Parts: sequence; structure tokens; C-alpha cells
Amino acid sequence: MKNEHAAGVLIFAGTFVFSISMMIAEAFYSGYSISSNVISDLGVGKTADIFNGTIIFLGITLILGGIFLLLPGRRKIFPYLLIIAGIGAMIVGLFPETTGAPHTIGAFLVFLFAGIAALFGIKRFKSAFRFISPIVGIVVLVSIVLYATSNYLGIGVGGMERMIVYPALLWAIGLSVYLMSE
Repeated sequence: MKNEHAAGVLIFAGTFVFSISMMIAEAFYSGYSISSNVISDLGVGKTADIFNGTIIFLGITLILGGIFLLLPGRRKIFPYLLIIAGIGAMIVGLFPETTGAPHTIGAFLVFLFAGIAALFGIKRFKSAFRFISPIVGIVVLVSIVLYATSNYLGIGVGGMERMIVYPALLWAIGLSVYLMSE
């Protein structure tokens, strides 16, 4: 199996498992609102094991996927962006929102570096994905600014956070398919 294929399988597995588990945790969390609740609320209480375990798994798969992309000896920035995003995801799972600063730093790392990685797609990818990827990166990065400045555009704090997370997760699925087809 080529390194790109292995990276794609890992990134797909982590993203798929986390995405589905996040939806399951939202369903189990009594009174949860995707508009009013931030995603990290799922990391405390009875849904903590589901959320924290799967976001740590996502982090591990992003880190390993980034490492596989480094193995051929290419010293490009893209794999490092994935690795840093993976480290951020692991921090989010290891330090729930109740820990304060460590959790916030982890969330910022995963959000920011996923957005930057998507921007770098214009240089990294050869197919039409090279044009889609930076659009996703811009959406993620603009949403980070809106979220950080409390401009929720009527969709609530949880809705605006999802404008960061959902495009990043969908981009990661697209990335995994791209890598598996190389």
C-alpha cells in the first residue's frame, strides 16, 4: 500500500468515526442544542467517553496520516499541518472544556491548522480538489474569526462553531478519498 493510500485510510477512519460518534453523543445528551451548545459540551457528563475517546482517535489518525505523508522524504509543510491539527484534536479529548486553557488551546490548534491545511490544498492537490480545498479553508478561517469575535450570524454559538468543524470534517473526508485514489 502506498503511503498516500495508508494516510487516506487513516484520515477517513478517524474522521468518519468521530463524525458519527459526535452525532450519537448529541442524541444521547438530554436537551442538547446544536445552536446553543458548543461541541465540546459533549466532552463532559454521560457523553464524555464517546466524545473524548473518538476525538483522541481522530487526533491519532491525523498524526499518523501526516507521518505517512512525510515518509517518502518529501519535506512539505502540508503533513506538518495535519500533524499539528491531530495534536490539537488529542488535546481537546484529553483536556475537556472544564479544564479551561488546555482545552481552548487544543481546539484552536485543530481549528486553525485544519483550515490552513485546506488552504494549502491549492499547492498540494492535482485534481479539482485543489480548487475546492482552499474555499473550505477560507470558510473555516473566516468562521474562526466570527466565532472568536462572538459574531454568530443568528445561528448561535454552537451553530457558528459548526461552521468551523463541519467544513473541516467534510474536507478531511474529501482529502482521504483524494489520497486513497492517488
